[in-house]
Amino acid sequence: MSSSKEQPSEQPSLLPSLPDDIIIDILSRVRWCDYRTLSLVSKHFRSLIASHALYARRSFLGCTERRLYVALSNGVTTYHNPYILCLKANGGNHRLVLIPWPTNVPHVGSFANVGSKIYAFDTLNRYHHLPIPSVDCRFQTVHLVSCMNATMDVSVAGVIDGKIYVTGYTKTQWDTSAKMVMAVFDAETQIWETATETIIGRPYGCVVMAGKMYRRDARNSFVYDPKESKWETDKRLNMFKWEGGCVVDDVLYYYDIRGGKVLRAYDPRKSSWVVVKGLERLVAEGRFSESYYTGSCGGKLVLFFSKDRRIKGIRCAQISLERRHHGRSEIWGKIDWCDDVLFRSDDLFVTKTLDVIL
Repeated sequence: MSSSKEQPSEQPSLLPSLPDDIIIDILSRVRWCDYRTLSLVSKHFRSLIASHALYARRSFLGCTERRLYVALSNGVTTYHNPYILCLKANGGNHRLVLIPWPTNVPHVGSFANVGSKIYAFDTLNRYHHLPIPSVDCRFQTVHLVSCMNATMDVSVAGVIDGKIYVTGYTKTQWDTSAKMVMAVFDAETQIWETATETIIGRPYGCVVMAGKMYRRDARNSFVYDPKESKWETDKRLNMFKWEGGCVVDDVLYYYDIRGGKVLRAYDPRKSSWVVVKGLERLVAEGRFSESYYTGSCGGKLVLFFSKDRRIKGIRCAQISLERRHHGRSEIWGKIDWCDDVLFRSDDLFVTKTLDVIL
């Protein structure tokens, strides 16, 4: 009789008799947030969930999902912690879940995504000579793209038609000889275009609407048309010091913490600002919050805000938006849900959101 202990055998798959292509077809119709649980079924399931065939099938069936990736910071350092907003099927108990982040991808800097890939541009100037990492969020794999063709401290990055527009200072922003330049990376061809000098100062906000880029510095708001390669000031947009904003259906939204704590909307087609109506209860709930950030995901607006000074944590509300015309254009918001999505013993603030396709 052997003295060696018997090793526990792996539980057989729940679908042992089905070929892989049938299992993939079934899995492709399952919500992405359930994949983590399904991966516990067996090693074989884990391999199928991480396979290119599964995501190709999801794309073919039109079962891709938009998920909100969220960067959080403690406000003291520039270090970002990556989370994903997991929405429960029953409509409750939504959570921000910390996700593993590849060790060779920076936690500081500016982030932009094209489809399922997140590009990480390190803020620190000393890294300009290194390849830029991109993370494929479907498989958590890292691909290195060519080095940036300009030396800069990256400030912000925006995406127009698959091209990433990266802006930063040629030297530190406090150097009187520093210039703000913009480099353009084509995510399809993986080629950098020639960097050009811009007229804006340090950006405090950056959004893309209707194929144009809108940015704000300490004094003015600007619009950039890539077809004409030209920056212009936008006086109507500059009526409010918008920051931490997002875009839904080519309309800019941001929470005005200084001017009455309301959700404001700017339509570039009409060059007009309006206050989003129907959110009085949400505004009252967050009146003691010290931080707000808006994001967009799948045509919905997502508002993050801190609970209050005494209670640590982050609340989140998903808002559906509707245009109404009663003599004048109005935008109304409807709260789909509002939950505590993160509990922490320390203060964390949302610094960036990305609408990623999975």
